[in-house]
Amino acid sequence: MDIVLVPGFWLDASSWSEVTPALLAAGHRVHPLTLPGKEAPGAPRAGIGLRDHVDAVTAVVDSLGDGPVVLVGHSGGGAIIHGVVDARPDRVARAVYVDSVPLGEGDVINADLPAAGDEVPFPAWDVFEPEDLDGLDDALRDAFRARAVPEPRGVAQDRQRLGDERRYDVPATVITCEYPSDMLRAFMEKDHPYPAELKRIRDFEIVDLPTGHWPQFTRPADLGAAILAAVERTGN
Repeated sequence: MDIVLVPGFWLDASSWSEVTPALLAAGHRVHPLTLPGKEAPGAPRAGIGLRDHVDAVTAVVDSLGDGPVVLVGHSGGGAIIHGVVDARPDRVARAVYVDSVPLGEGDVINADLPAAGDEVPFPAWDVFEPEDLDGLDDALRDAFRARAVPEPRGVAQDRQRLGDERRYDVPATVITCEYPSDMLRAFMEKDHPYPAELKRIRDFEIVDLPTGHWPQFTRPADLGAAILAAVERTGN
């Protein structure tokens, strides 16, 4: 199976480096991505928006031939892979949302993050909730900040545009980290807007992986195992 790994904000393909061994050992073809504007701290980011990232991942899917693909998106990457599911519902065998949920039509990822010009720099730690930082010790925080690159402003602030309701036929796995699955299910029962798009998916599962918002750093082996389990439930 081809597995495409889409990072969240401020991260590139290297952020998946400790997650991929389990997937490779199981014989899968793994494609961690660095998205436009995130190639380096000084990369140009003007004019890059959410659709550019969706299109970039869609182009990777198209390059992989005619076989099924599993998409994995962390945090803001979950919105991106959902856009790809909408663009290529016949190619995606499963979408895996890591501490994220699918972003619905007209919604934005996070317009409240402090921006500077064309980019959203990696912020101070006090911007995040304590639950975000669970397991992220001082060494991991230093390593994270050293590798972080600014996010294109448009990716955070653009509205999601979707158009193919076949996206609801694509199975989904949500791996919950900073908050437990029970909380997400309670939101769904109360018709909270956050999981509204998830509720429309006909076949989804929610898997707990208790840690902070960046399990690829705090529990990478366990995240790899959770992704592998989702892929195996999908079949080859």
